Amino acid sequence: EVQLQASGGGFVQPGGSLRLSCATFGFRFDDYAIGWFRQAPGREREGVACLSIEDGRTYYSDSVKGRFTISSDNAEKTVYLQMSGLKPEDTAVYYCRNSGGHRGQGTLVTVSS
Repeated sequence: EVQLQASGGGFVQPGGSLRLSCATFGFRFDDYAIGWFRQAPGREREGVACLSIEDGRTYYSDSVKGRFTISSDNAEKTVYLQMSGLKPEDTAVYYCRNSGGHRGQGTLVTVSS
């Protein structure tokens, strides 16, 4: 069974950092790209970062470029999203999805003073 489990969300003040984790199960990790998306109330879903496991290519949305870093531990089949310089507008439910369209439940990130 394909599973993607996001974790690591929480409450942080503006300017702070968090690291999200996406643990994956049930598919050949190296054959896929894994992306992080976010959904905030009243806003469209946004793809913020993506990583091709096979060749290491990355993509970042303009809204997070320079602040977020996507990486992976291929042995653990886990993808991370290191978020720094967090802003209130980064508040959202973050979830991960593979390029086969499977996604898991999200993890809530709240940035507020």
